Amino acid sequence: MGVTRVSIERRGEPSVRLHSADNVVVAARALAAGTTVDGVTLRADVPSGHKIAVADIPAGEAVRKYNQIIGFASESIAPGDHVHTHNVAFQAFERDYAVGADVTETQFVPESERATFQGIRRPDGRVATRNYLGILTSVNCSATAAKMIADQFRRPGLLDDFPNVDGVVALTHGSGCGMAGDGEGIAVLRRTLAGYAEHPNFAGFLMLGLGCEVNQIKDVSEGWRLDPSRPVATMTIQEQGGTVATVRAGVEALKAMLPGADDVRRETVPASELVLGLNCGGSDAYSGITANPALGAAVDILVRHGGTAVLGETPEIYGAEHLLTRRAVSPEVAEKLIGQIRWWERYTEVNHGSMDNNPSPGNKAGGLTTILEKSLGAVAKGGTTNLTGVYGYAERVTAKGFTFMDTPGYDPVSVTGIVAGGATVMCFTTGRGSVLGCKPTPSLKLATNTPMYERMSGDMDIDCGVVLSRGESVQAVGERLFQLILGTASGRKTLSEELGFGQEEFVPWQLGAVM
Repeated sequence: MGVTRVSIERRGEPSVRLHSADNVVVAARALAAGTTVDGVTLRADVPSGHKIAVADIPAGEAVRKYNQIIGFASESIAPGDHVHTHNVAFQAFERDYAVGADVTETQFVPESERATFQGIRRPDGRVATRNYLGILTSVNCSATAAKMIADQFRRPGLLDDFPNVDGVVALTHGSGCGMAGDGEGIAVLRRTLAGYAEHPNFAGFLMLGLGCEVNQIKDVSEGWRLDPSRPVATMTIQEQGGTVATVRAGVEALKAMLPGADDVRRETVPASELVLGLNCGGSDAYSGITANPALGAAVDILVRHGGTAVLGETPEIYGAEHLLTRRAVSPEVAEKLIGQIRWWERYTEVNHGSMDNNPSPGNKAGGLTTILEKSLGAVAKGGTTNLTGVYGYAERVTAKGFTFMDTPGYDPVSVTGIVAGGATVMCFTTGRGSVLGCKPTPSLKLATNTPMYERMSGDMDIDCGVVLSRGESVQAVGERLFQLILGTASGRKTLSEELGFGQEEFVPWQLGAVM
């Protein structure tokens, strides 16, 4: 029933068939009219990654890829036709949720044989992969001052004597006032800020406000689960006497934290301590063939070693959620996921939208036609193990194994929620070439196709396109990726870290009315 991993056995073939029951195949490269693929002759030029009909598909009939429905023919489609937005339409249809039907017993690696990495164990027992000091803001009005403070620590000298501190990062946002003082909007913002305040990759932080905002610091920090040894400073610009005084005081507060923050050492810890975030952006048709299944293979390895993985982007599992409910360990887990899908259906309807407003123009240029097709490729990031937990946006993830978090499809917002939930390494697959960091968590970029990897090699950490370009197996690439994840968790810098990404990409999900 589920989407199976692709085995590319004949490198160099012009097309890829993903399942014997499919009525379309995928162009492995740009193909000219007259080319023969899978027994049919192309009736028009077909771009790389786009679909080709290999059977008659009458108007109104389902178009099948991965042996799943990805849309319905809006006109009659003949063998050899280019299949895309001009002749395929999105249409809602009933899906068999079959809760728990595919649950299996996880074959865990014995504890004595489990993989390890070099992590930083905090006093509360959680394990960090990075060691930052942070500046969190209660409101957008304190954003510029926060960045001014962080900028001081990029100048030569201030961090020279503290080699174990990865840096000082200011995480600012566009909200915190002009909003209701209670309700969903401010609850989500405060939950996100709490997730970062509690994140193991922060050794300490400064909480900075303006002073008169709705989102008061005393209310933001209520209920935070902080280790007593973690240094925290709070201040407002109005109380400090203005911007210059605030920057001066903020720098001094963080300088006082540096000796303690530097007093850490990495130690050998089991891979079961890892929380791996999963996201995709700038996807193309190869995402569901190469990078996403390879990441899914790495997730399966991590789960067998006792670790945790967190899949997000609820709008981008829409139409494929039945593949996850089949893996849910309990009806409660499945119902929570289905409830999130129903919320998104209502949310888009109220805002006069459609779930099929996603894919983006770039996704479509890369060969993705409907949200159903995009989602079927996206869920491959989650591998094949049981779904053990479902979480709201920015909730702390506590379950082990493969889990899901309700986040939007917009990459920075989604990643922000997953990091707030505790992700200590992020894997981000991309076909068009997204660039993104997410401090304090390192972000690995997984290219879905070799041409893009070669064109953007300064941004991409691993080429998963070799599944097509070299005929490597998905499992082999997944195993190599798992080792890269362990190395990254041990301190190896990702390319986005080398480039300085990760501060501007902090974007909490903004819900509710702007007053």
